[in-house]
Amino acid sequence: MIIYPEERLALFIDGANLYATACALGMEIDYKKLRAYFSENSRMIRAFYYTAILEDQEYSPLRPLIDWLDYNGFTLVTKPVKEFTDEHGRRKIKGNMDIEIAVDMLNISDSLDHMILFSGDGDFRRLIEAIQRRGVRVTVVSSNSTQPSMIADELRRQADQFVDLDDLRSAIGRPSSKKRDDEAPLDAVYEDHLI
Repeated sequence: MIIYPEERLALFIDGANLYATACALGMEIDYKKLRAYFSENSRMIRAFYYTAILEDQEYSPLRPLIDWLDYNGFTLVTKPVKEFTDEHGRRKIKGNMDIEIAVDMLNISDSLDHMILFSGDGDFRRLIEAIQRRGVRVTVVSSNSTQPSMIADELRRQADQFVDLDDLRSAIGRPSSKKRDDEAPLDAVYEDHLI
């Protein structure tokens, strides 16, 4: 990944998308290492983390991660998930953070030289193009080495630089740990509850 030490840089982490990509690669993200990696290699201005949360649950497996990130230099952007019933009468839960990411990226773009988006969502292609017109470089981190690919082709083509998450495994990954079957990962709520 090309990062210049003098660059003003910000991270934009689509929590659900990063979690799904990391799971597909069989890796866990170490957010302390992630923040340190980018802080040591640039003038990191902000690290945003976006997630939808279930507010009516007594305990959410995502809560410890959110609390840790909030106390350790990440800017948390959250909103409650929306619950609805589909045409077949099935209960569905939705928590898309695309608008929040887009608004924040546009708002802070004048203060940055480089943005790193952790998402493979093709809906961000037009946003990336608008950011680039403002003179800001945009790197997208996702994965093309999973089956199916976690990165939309149009997003990958639009980015100034695409980095496969698997290539960052040693820099930001957590050593593999064997979990008990009854022990859920901190951000397992994504897999179970979001569309």
